[in-house]
Amino acid sequence: MLALPYATQLLALLGAEVIKVEPPGGEGGRAARPLVPMPDGGTIGATFARGNLNKSSLVLDLKNPAGRALFLDLVREVDVVAENMRPGVMDRLGVGYADVAAVAPRVVYLSVSGFGNTTPSPYRTWPAYAPVAEAMAGLYEIAREPGLPPRPGIAGALDDLSAALFAAIGVLAALRHREVTGVGQYVDIAMFDSMLAMNDMAAQLWSLGLPPYVAGGRGTGIMATFRAADGYFLISVIREHQLARLTATVGRPDWSTDPRLSDRGQWSEHVEDLFRPAIEEWAGSRTRLRVVEQLAAAGIPAAPCNTMDDLVNDPHVQSHRMLVELPSAEGRTTLMPGNPIKMSRVGEGPLTMFPAAGQDTERLLTSLLDLKASEVDRLRDAGAFGPA
Repeated sequence: MLALPYATQLLALLGAEVIKVEPPGGEGGRAARPLVPMPDGGTIGATFARGNLNKSSLVLDLKNPAGRALFLDLVREVDVVAENMRPGVMDRLGVGYADVAAVAPRVVYLSVSGFGNTTPSPYRTWPAYAPVAEAMAGLYEIAREPGLPPRPGIAGALDDLSAALFAAIGVLAALRHREVTGVGQYVDIAMFDSMLAMNDMAAQLWSLGLPPYVAGGRGTGIMATFRAADGYFLISVIREHQLARLTATVGRPDWSTDPRLSDRGQWSEHVEDLFRPAIEEWAGSRTRLRVVEQLAAAGIPAAPCNTMDDLVNDPHVQSHRMLVELPSAEGRTTLMPGNPIKMSRVGEGPLTMFPAAGQDTERLLTSLLDLKASEVDRLRDAGAFGPA
C-alpha cells in the first residue's frame, strides 16, 4: 500500500513523470482507514494520500484483453514499469517481466513485494505489510522489554519507506546501467530484505557474540531519555571522551573516578541509579531545547523528544520544507512530508494533489499512443477501462 507508491512518488519529486495504473473504480488504498476529508466533500485513505502526490492516473482493466494490450502498448513509451502485486499475479495477467521485456527490452521493471519474485523464498506467497517484515527481521524482538511481548509498529511504516528507498536506488542504478548497455533489467525488492538491511547492527553484534542494543538503553554506552522542565530529551554517549564531557557539563566530577564506570560496557547498567538522578536534577530547571543546546555545545550527542506540535514550528523543518500543506476539507490543510533529497541543480517544484482514479486516462492514451477520440471510445466500449 505504501512501499511502491512512496518509491514512485520520490521519483516524481525528483522530476519523473509517474503514471499510476489503477483498476476500474480505483485501487483499494483509496478507501483505507483512517480517511482524510477532502475539499469536494469526499474522503481519501490517509496512506493513499501520503504516497500518490505528483502523479497522474490511468485506469485499465488488465483482466480484459483490450486493457492488457493497451498496457503493453504503453510500456513501449516509458522507461520504468513498477508493480507491487503478490508474486505471480503480473505473470498471470500477461504483463510480467517476460511479457514487458518481449515488447520493450529497454524498460526497467521494478517489483516490490514482501519476499521477492526472482530468488526462491519459502515465504513467497505470504501477504506482507510493513510490520510483517519488521517482525521477521528481528526488529521487534531486540527492542522488547524484558517480561513483555514484542510491540509492533515501533517506528511508523519503517519497512515500507526503507523498501521504497532501496527501490528508487535500484531503479536509478538500472537506468544508469541501461545508458551503458542499452538494455533494461528486473529490479526485485523484498521488504524482508530491506528490513534486514536496516537492522544491520543486530546481525553484526550477534555474530561477534555481543548482546544487542535493546529497549531501555541496555547495551554499550548510555542511550536513554531523561526528563527536562517541559518534556524529555535523548542522550547518546558511547565513547569515553563523551562521558568526560557529560561529567563536566552536569557537574559530576566523581563519575570520572567511579570504578563502576571504568568500562563503557557498564555504563548502561547504571542509567537508573547514577545517571538519571543527576542528569534530571541538572535538567529539571531547563527546557529540552536549552538542555540540548548546552549538551551539543559540549560535543555530547543529544536531542529533544519532539511532539508534532514541536515539529510544525521547528525552524529546521520549516527551512527544509519538510512538512508541506495540501488542501483538506472546510478550508483546513493536511500536512505531508516534503522531499528529503536536496539537490543543487534540481529545484523543488510544488506538490500536486493525488489524482482521481482514471482522471488522465484519455489524455495519456491520446498523447502517448496518438489515439483518436473515436478509438478511445471504442476501447472504452470494449471494456479496456472497466466493465463493457
